[in-house]
Amino acid sequence: MIVRNYRDVEAEPVPDLPGATIRWMISKPQGAPNFALRIIELQPGASSPHHSHAWEHEMFVLSGEGFLWSQNGERPLREGDAIFIPSEEEHEIINRSDDILRFICLIPL
Repeated sequence: MIVRNYRDVEAEPVPDLPGATIRWMISKPQGAPNFALRIIELQPGASSPHHSHAWEHEMFVLSGEGFLWSQNGERPLREGDAIFIPSEEEHEIINRSDDILRFICLIPL
């Protein structure tokens, strides 16, 4: 069993995404065989690219506000929101606020 506080895990810049950092909380180095638990932070004005992938996505907003873009339009995001994105669905996370948008992101390994 492993317990880690996110403040003890170094925030790494996300390549090619200015204003975005990632903390790999639980992944293969901690012995997880199936999933990676990450905490992502988007600075004000930052966003992920429009993208899709073969796996589903689960996310949970820890703090801040933002928007989830999909082919069906934008939906506001705020602290406490849980998000499910099916596989192959295009999406983007956008922070237009003045505060950091911090969320948990779970992906398969």
